[in-house]
Amino acid sequence: MSLPTPSPGTRAVVTGASSGIGAALANALAWRGYPLILVARREDRLRELADRLMARHSIEVEVRAVDLSDGDARDRLCDELADRDIAVLCNNAGFATYGELARSNPAREREQVELNAVAVHELTMAVLPGMIKRNTGAILITGSTAGNQPGPHNATYAATKAFANTLAESLHGELAGTGVQCTLLAPGPVRTEYAEAAQAPNLERMVPGPLWVSAEQAAAAAIAGMGAGRRRVVPGSFAKLQTIGGQYTPRGLIGPILRTVYRKVK
Repeated sequence: MSLPTPSPGTRAVVTGASSGIGAALANALAWRGYPLILVARREDRLRELADRLMARHSIEVEVRAVDLSDGDARDRLCDELADRDIAVLCNNAGFATYGELARSNPAREREQVELNAVAVHELTMAVLPGMIKRNTGAILITGSTAGNQPGPHNATYAATKAFANTLAESLHGELAGTGVQCTLLAPGPVRTEYAEAAQAPNLERMVPGPLWVSAEQAAAAAIAGMGAGRRRVVPGSFAKLQTIGGQYTPRGLIGPILRTVYRKVK
């Protein structure tokens, strides 16, 4: 299986496109000739990226400044995408919080669930019927190695990424023979603004620099994996070890280790 052929009437959608893996995915798809719809909250960042991609690759790029954790705004975007010819959907937007769940801000935790899980589900459902009707399409869901294991002090993120991981891999099997594919991108530590915004300094301190991958490396692996029709893409050697460890290490052992990794430095 290969990626759908780009054409002027189709669009590739990238959420969380204002930075990090999302921006790298947008660059990689633009290089392959896909007209784009870029989605994120920060319109200034999106406009800057769109202008650069249009000038460099001579493609059409649309910008949608949408907070995907907002149900009403998300509904409007889903209604639009359901009526468009979407060739590729990259469900990439997401964020994490760290700390004890009992002391967390409930509104912030709810926002995380809405963005990391509900938005992924609803955007996928918006484009899927059209893709199946056209017998072509590709969906990428950015999950995480965190979704393979418990995450003390990172509970909501781990839970939402478990949802994303399982949704992507379930859809991969469900869509067999339809001409539509779904691929999971499950990275480990990636050098992006996300790592700083998440405020998890232990992660930076405890994971050696060479074990991190760049956003560009993660995006390149994701695009290659989609093109090959793969079920799961795990970029980087450390992420692969995390995946194996998350699957086979006893929970009683891995839980205390990750509690230390994800604990905020006081």
